[in-house]
Amino acid sequence: MDLPSAQMSWPLFALAAYLLCSIPFGKLLSRKVAGIDITRKGSGNVGATNVARIIGFKWGILTLFLDALKGFIPVYLFRSFSPGFETGLAVVVLASLLGHQFSLFQKFRGGKGVATALGIYLAISPGYTLIVVLFFVLTVYFSNYVSLGSILSAALMPFLLLLSDKPKISVITAFVMAALIWLKHKENIARLLCRKERGWRKGITQSTDQEDDPVRHRNKNE
Repeated sequence: MDLPSAQMSWPLFALAAYLLCSIPFGKLLSRKVAGIDITRKGSGNVGATNVARIIGFKWGILTLFLDALKGFIPVYLFRSFSPGFETGLAVVVLASLLGHQFSLFQKFRGGKGVATALGIYLAISPGYTLIVVLFFVLTVYFSNYVSLGSILSAALMPFLLLLSDKPKISVITAFVMAALIWLKHKENIARLLCRKERGWRKGITQSTDQEDDPVRHRNKNE
């Protein structure tokens, strides 16, 4: 696609990206698998962490994959069809993240955007994304807090892009994404500062307790 065509098509790409990323996979999976509304359980979030804690680790991983995939697809396609149109790419990127965080299908509520940002960054800079993923895993492993790993990883990515040859607008967009993710984590940040945040290992232990597993309860009742 040439540049004039890309400049004309980016609003449609951005709208499609927003709508695709508005799909709350965590909510849909939880309803299908366990017959529950995940927004009324645990933290009330539709993201992978809450899904894993409430209905099981494997469903959290599937939610993570689907949320990342929906961020990856529109950004990858736009880059493929409109190479070099960085302004349009920035809009599509932000539309994707905002779709997940402020979903049209959830009355403009949504997840925190970490998994969707992962998919976005895999489409933009897979090498740096792998570094950030490793940093995230190590942070969560040693701190026991997914939220801490999420906000620190979100903050790290813009600085990595700043050190690269990425266009200035891509770096600015990454800083905006980090700010949006931090905004969605404001309650987690407050709990971290007060040392009241829930640890990940405790959540996994509770999710594997048979008495608290909604999937097993549903299967027994069927």
